[in-house]
Amino acid sequence: MQFLNGMVPQYDLTYDDVFMVPSHSTVRSRQTVDLRTNDGTGTTIPLVVANMTAVAGRRMAETIARRGGLAIIPQDVPADIVASTIASVKASHLVFDTPITVKPHHTVGYTRHLVPKRAHGAAIVVEDDKPVGVVTEKDLRGVDNFAQVGRLMSTSLVTLRDDITPKDAFAQLSEASRKLAPVVGKDGSLKGILTRTAALRSTLYTPAVDQDNKLRVGAAIGINGDATGRATALVASGADVIVVDTAHGHQQQMIDVLRTVKALDLGVPIVAGNIVTADGVEDLVAAGADIIKVGVGPGAMCTTRMQTGVGRPQFSAVKECADKARELGVHVWADGGVRHPRDVALALAAGASNVMIGSWFAGTLESPGDLIKEDDGRAYKESFGMASHRAVERRNVHTEEFERARRSMFEEGISHARMYVDPERPGVEDQVDRIVSGVRSSFTYAGANTIEAFREQAIVGIQSAAGYAEGRPLASSWKA
Repeated sequence: MQFLNGMVPQYDLTYDDVFMVPSHSTVRSRQTVDLRTNDGTGTTIPLVVANMTAVAGRRMAETIARRGGLAIIPQDVPADIVASTIASVKASHLVFDTPITVKPHHTVGYTRHLVPKRAHGAAIVVEDDKPVGVVTEKDLRGVDNFAQVGRLMSTSLVTLRDDITPKDAFAQLSEASRKLAPVVGKDGSLKGILTRTAALRSTLYTPAVDQDNKLRVGAAIGINGDATGRATALVASGADVIVVDTAHGHQQQMIDVLRTVKALDLGVPIVAGNIVTADGVEDLVAAGADIIKVGVGPGAMCTTRMQTGVGRPQFSAVKECADKARELGVHVWADGGVRHPRDVALALAAGASNVMIGSWFAGTLESPGDLIKEDDGRAYKESFGMASHRAVERRNVHTEEFERARRSMFEEGISHARMYVDPERPGVEDQVDRIVSGVRSSFTYAGANTIEAFREQAIVGIQSAAGYAEGRPLASSWKA
């Protein structure tokens, strides 16, 4: 990356402070852009779901990996639950979504709670592991919670065989005028669910898979407690990446823990952070980090900068850390501060190999929280920062009461925030489509067809607040 006209920034920059200018391009189509990363994580799109309790769970991990990204299960989830989550992700199909299933005797109230957990908006009704009907959100509207779904379900089923190609599945669904259908094996047992959109996506994305062709998933550990024991257990459970995570990554305790984890020789990439300086990169790499997580204070749930004055504008932090990491033969993840597809592209231009997203994905149907509706029907999920009272309370549940009370005196971050679900793009895959489309287009403007080429060729300028505002679309006319 180079700055336009050789300009030298006089102050640190956020994503809003910069823009990219177009260059001569020989890239004919954004579909030819290759977004695979080379940081050892196996992602085929440069997106990582942040290790936040309100964001990264089983459904999120499965869905993002199917599209080529990676989710990091948070450190405050018990190791046995993480192991169960990893096993579930590894057992997921590379094309078919895992269906929501109910039985004919289950109530509408029970089903109504489950259906929003998946973006396809349906539950498959099963008996003896075979589909006998489908219930959609539309079927449940205005129906008493105690009614049984067997009386509401559609029994006019179109099923797809589990050896069908995505193209044939799309054709079969279109011919039958169906949005989705259960997928069955030769014996008629339920194997998954496929929508027309998912059939298309399976030809546009490449799943992030391990050496056994299973979906990838990562997990986080903290720097307190038995870090080495947890890391060992998580990798034994199938974790493909270990993230050693703390808000202030450039500290001796992090370095000591990182050294001990690296000495285990677990055979997976070790990510460490968070830091924002070249010095931090040097120290964490010397301690054994393969990837450095960059970002202090840019996240939507983070109050660190307002509470402490500590942090750094994210674009400059990523660029400085990525430049140093490249010298040392390692990589960086840009963690936080992305609110638009342009921000993801700019993080890659600054040198990130992957971009972590938290709050943006918290407001999708696949995030772990329950879907809540306001009086006007607007849907949202609750999110919270990982240094907030809500997160710390969970993390310290086994801590002695007096010490727990002492720690609660010093907490940062937002404990309750409403992340509204976009009714037009309610699923994480919808948001991924939007991000990837924007990033691919950015690459074509730069004349680059790989992440490495984009980093080399991107030309970035510095703009005023008015310059940023000028680029924002208008929802209505500016004239009265």
